[in-house]
Amino acid sequence: MPGPVLTLIERDWVPPLHAAAGLEAREGRLVLLSDGAPDARWSYAAAEPAAIERIPRGQGDPFERIAALLGERAEPAPGAPPFTGGVVGLAAYDLAAPEAVLGGDDQDWPGLTLARYEAVLAFDHRERRVIAVGRGADDRAARAAAEQASAWLASARAPRGLSGPLAEDFAPERPAQAYVDAVSDVVGRIAAGEIFQANIARAWSGVLVEEADPFDLFARMAGASPAPYAAFWDLGDHVLASNSPESFLSLRDGWITARPIKGTRRRGANPRQDAAMKAELLASAKDRAENLMIVDLMRNDLSRVCVPGSVTAPALFELQTFANVHHLVSTVQGRPAPGVGSAEIMAATFPPGSITGAPKHQAMQVIARHEAARGPWCGSLFTAGFDGSLEASVLIRTVALHRTGGRWCFRTLAGAGIVADSDPEAELAETDAKITAIRAAIMDQAARSAL
Repeated sequence: MPGPVLTLIERDWVPPLHAAAGLEAREGRLVLLSDGAPDARWSYAAAEPAAIERIPRGQGDPFERIAALLGERAEPAPGAPPFTGGVVGLAAYDLAAPEAVLGGDDQDWPGLTLARYEAVLAFDHRERRVIAVGRGADDRAARAAAEQASAWLASARAPRGLSGPLAEDFAPERPAQAYVDAVSDVVGRIAAGEIFQANIARAWSGVLVEEADPFDLFARMAGASPAPYAAFWDLGDHVLASNSPESFLSLRDGWITARPIKGTRRRGANPRQDAAMKAELLASAKDRAENLMIVDLMRNDLSRVCVPGSVTAPALFELQTFANVHHLVSTVQGRPAPGVGSAEIMAATFPPGSITGAPKHQAMQVIARHEAARGPWCGSLFTAGFDGSLEASVLIRTVALHRTGGRWCFRTLAGAGIVADSDPEAELAETDAKITAIRAAIMDQAARSAL
């Protein structure tokens, strides 16, 4: 299996969505897009992985396969992009969740999908350049992989930009009242001392029109509402289209960092209303309590794989603004213990605390009482680099697609963190705010300009 040799080839600038559009016919097409997001520098595109594994639920510790696919570790390369090839993984929420009481269609997604990419295109938004990355067992193999990635740019083209709705319907899977009743039940369980918080979600689904495909949807989502962890991954009859703003975990420069999101307000219709929504969120005791509970949960999770005493929360309740919503974001950090790598970190912390609740495992039992299987939504998409780095997102603002009978069926969810003083109708409204951008992208391209 190829080792740590690295080759980089610098090329002229090409927009990452154009490069990804040109990879349409290639197996395992992948794009990790941060274009337009605040302080985001790098995006990536890749295809034709050297190996791919699909691991069902109930297979012991599936994250162990990360280390096996990575092989020999490479030293970080000064001046290289942050991701220079490695393993890309998609862990569905249901990989570690109790069986959903409501059953439901998870679109037959594997519990964990892993793919080893040795050829990658890295897009430097700051310097407006593209770097073709190659990894191999020796200089010749690494050069061949870099040249393979470089050659992909020849097929770059603009996304086709379909107009009009991409689906005939965007239908809730259960009535709104069922969600209100679920929130009321969870509030009662919190009052009884069973849990402190649980993230309860609603689901919507439908079928894309015949002329549309998942990349059309992703291009719309990314264009309307740039997010730092947007991603598209074509896995044959399964496709992931995500526009997530949330980091789950990163491992870089000797630190594990988590940035959980809890606390949301819709953007205002004008600057005055928008400022008022920001102030309301920052002053909300309920939203700060939600956020702090997840900070404590993440501190507990990280303590399993960090040097004792090294886990801290250097930032609490910071405001981050996106195209459609404002969020409260906190930061938790720790020093990894000796021998801890990507596989151990994912095994100790998955699924993300921000979309489960506290205590985590009991909250997941409560979620299973009120939701169907989630599939990829609120799982994690991650890159585990050959150099030992890890970058993982939380798969919110995400659409899972499955090809059935030649048509693309889609499913997406939005949730809210339920605490003791939650108002069921207000939590229902929060899920509506969170799903607005995806609904607009699917149902009417022109509606995006009104967000």
